[in-house]
Amino acid sequence: MKKAICSILLIFSLTMLNGCDSVKKFINTNDNSKSNTTNEASSNSDSTSNTNVSTYTIKDFYPFKENEKYEYVGKGNEYAAFRSSVDFIKDNRIQLRKNNGGTEVVNVLEYKDGALKLIFSKEECYYREDFTTKPSNKDEFLLKEPLVKGTSWTLSDGRKRYISNVEVPITTLLGSYKALEVTTEKGADKTLDYYALNTGLVETIYNSKDSEVKSSINSITPNLTLNQEVKFYYPDGNSGKLYFIKKELNFKTNDITKLAFEKVFKEAPLKDLNKLLGPNVKIKSLYLNGSTVYVDFTKDFVQEMNAGSGTESLILQCITNTLGEYYNASKVYITIENAPYSSGHIIKKKGETFTVSTKNSVELNK
Repeated sequence: MKKAICSILLIFSLTMLNGCDSVKKFINTNDNSKSNTTNEASSNSDSTSNTNVSTYTIKDFYPFKENEKYEYVGKGNEYAAFRSSVDFIKDNRIQLRKNNGGTEVVNVLEYKDGALKLIFSKEECYYREDFTTKPSNKDEFLLKEPLVKGTSWTLSDGRKRYISNVEVPITTLLGSYKALEVTTEKGADKTLDYYALNTGLVETIYNSKDSEVKSSINSITPNLTLNQEVKFYYPDGNSGKLYFIKKELNFKTNDITKLAFEKVFKEAPLKDLNKLLGPNVKIKSLYLNGSTVYVDFTKDFVQEMNAGSGTESLILQCITNTLGEYYNASKVYITIENAPYSSGHIIKKKGETFTVSTKNSVELNK
């Protein structure tokens, strides 16, 4: 039920924005001036002349800024309140992470050819991975230029979206704005999204026949780090036991996830526990595909392990458990220089994975 409700809320609160809360004015247009942009589902280019074109672009209303967290208060639904932060910014794409208390959703937006479009979305995404170069699985225009009243387009699911007004006064707990109003309609349902200069999405209101759900900006936190608690497993070669400790990984925008794991893998919380990686080992790639985590190490992994078969098995199990639990996956495919794992003790076939098993694991007392 939570997932279903969260999916509904995504209709009207897909994104957040980063920036300051300064207020500026932009050019208002005549009510009779309209500019119809390209239809997503069909090639509809019926447009009339508009001489009062706004001098602002989408980037003015949707600036891509690093390391900021936006928080919204909600009304009308338990998931209307949410917080949003930036995972990655790559050229003209931004990856946003939204948490509404019930789930985390990652969205990738692209600003191109005078339009801001949702090109990728992944629900229930509690791990950190760069999706900005992944194949698109969405095709939804959020904003289109010119940013003037009357600019309209039709979404692929039949919803109509258009700029319904400009310089609309909006008052939130964070401040007052004169906002760009974007309306989305489907049947009796209507969503109003309000974007402010240099700030982004400041309020969203979803109206259906018998309900109203509202999300309004409450705070903007600069210099944000995304903090994720991760269980790291370590082997005790003497006892044959696995120990785990909870550590917090801190990420700034554009930080590389594999480097954070690589660093911790080279540390041991106690001298009696084995490190998982030698000093020269690098993680070449790390990602989730389906229900399997794929991790590729440099050849130094085997060369610097310097362990017997028993300890080697424990090290591999600890890596498997750590990465598997972080990505919520049951299997981990470990390779060396893109070849199946092979050492003097353990040899894996192509495609053969290691299985997460936390039995008999003990939390390490700090």
